[in-house]
Amino acid sequence: MKTFFAGLTIASLAVAGVATAQDAPFAREIKARQGIMVYRAMQLGVLGGMAKGEVEYNAEAAQKAADNLVTAVSIDASMLWPKGSDNSANPASTALAAMWEDGSGIGDKAKALNDAAAAMQAAAGTGLDGLKTAMGPVGEACGACHKAFRVPTN
Repeated sequence: MKTFFAGLTIASLAVAGVATAQDAPFAREIKARQGIMVYRAMQLGVLGGMAKGEVEYNAEAAQKAADNLVTAVSIDASMLWPKGSDNSANPASTALAAMWEDGSGIGDKAKALNDAAAAMQAAAGTGLDGLKTAMGPVGEACGACHKAFRVPTN
């Protein structure tokens, strides 16, 4: 009987925790956009591994990862970035409120990523040298946005 009540207590606390997390401001939007970022990172991991020589270059795999990256950066995710969904409103977010300020340049940064991803898509399957050349601008575009609009990580 003690085990039953202990299990019931743990289950109740777990459900309460889930309910609290879901009640946090913009929890669904934040989780969805973080999922998109993880997907982008997976594609960049494939490409970066080849560019660094950690993984043997494979034109087909490189092209698939680049195609997937272009798809991921082309998604209209604007509904996942409502004003007020920054880390001061919800600690699950790593976005800084500066993103929503007038003149933040977020649109220019997004365009730079789209352009760099398109260049990667054109180069990735053509050879290792093309992939390596295209990695720099993609990394710079990602970094520019993260440096300006993401909570710094150690």
